[in-house]
Amino acid sequence: MTELHLWLRHEARTTERRTPIVPDDARRLVGDGVELTVEESPQRVFPIEEYQAAGCRIAPAGSWLTAPRDAVVLGLKELPDEPGELTHRHVFFGHAYKNQPGAAELLGRFAAGGGALYDLEYLVDDAGRRLAAFGFWAGYLGAALAVLRHRGRLRAPLAPTTKEDLDETLKPAADADFSGLVIGALGRSGRGARAAFATAGAEPTCWDLAETRDLDRPALLRHDVMVNAVLATTPVPPFLREQDLDSPDRRLRTLCDVTCDVGSPLNVLPVYDDTTSWDEPVRRLRDEPPLDLIAIDNLPSLLPLESSTDFSAALLPHLLDFGVSGPWGRCLDRFREASRAHGLDKGGSRDR
Repeated sequence: MTELHLWLRHEARTTERRTPIVPDDARRLVGDGVELTVEESPQRVFPIEEYQAAGCRIAPAGSWLTAPRDAVVLGLKELPDEPGELTHRHVFFGHAYKNQPGAAELLGRFAAGGGALYDLEYLVDDAGRRLAAFGFWAGYLGAALAVLRHRGRLRAPLAPTTKEDLDETLKPAADADFSGLVIGALGRSGRGARAAFATAGAEPTCWDLAETRDLDRPALLRHDVMVNAVLATTPVPPFLREQDLDSPDRRLRTLCDVTCDVGSPLNVLPVYDDTTSWDEPVRRLRDEPPLDLIAIDNLPSLLPLESSTDFSAALLPHLLDFGVSGPWGRCLDRFREASRAHGLDKGGSRDR
């Protein structure tokens, strides 16, 4: 591996507690010759002292703006709105390749500065399988919050917790009898959702490709709680439509959209137009009979220790092999393809 300088940035989003590199894996990177700079962050689940003890250089929050140009800036969620020109290589979840709101603006910032986006969602193997993902924990949290809401136990605002404490609140009670549905049950998020339902003492109906090819909407509406864990890559007929919410036969009362593809043409739940938040995790879609929506786009941050540890372990070997070929090369190719689609032919053209 050529000399690599990774710059772990502070997350601008105030509810983001996760990190893509935990201190133990930071120590491994440093030991293998990677220069690792870690920004101070008051909200990161791991204190900065643990990174310092691992041999990392420490920098103020937000100082990636003046990082050496050859540094690879590593994060998870969205960048601040400024600067307008992004000169570095960035590794994070960009959410810019499905025509989401703000996609053209983000890609334009890279084109203006000559930088490049290595989107973690597109860090895949030869068969297209994700190599590092938070999916299991997203599904677990999504189903857990949906169950708690259905049982009247969800308290806002939400706050980070541990799996042990969360599972304590999920324990079955006298009101445990309800019907649940997981769509996308065989994927990472689906497996997480099924695990949370099991902790809550429920055995959900599990649908995947076979069931969604010819979707039975009346059967969907006969469930009390539904968790959508499908990450669509091509347009498909929506699972729920506005008219379905007004069906007199609707039993569905709680809906959690783990995927949160709102604003994308690939959205399989076009019945809402904005995500919910930690402060207001639930939105009422219908009053009579009630139907509540949970659509939080950083669910795993509610279990920051467990989700960060798993993600970092999966990402570590690929950071040790960072380059312009293999999975990272596919990331760069996907960025260039998206840039061209937006007429940004210069985006990502500067090889490093």
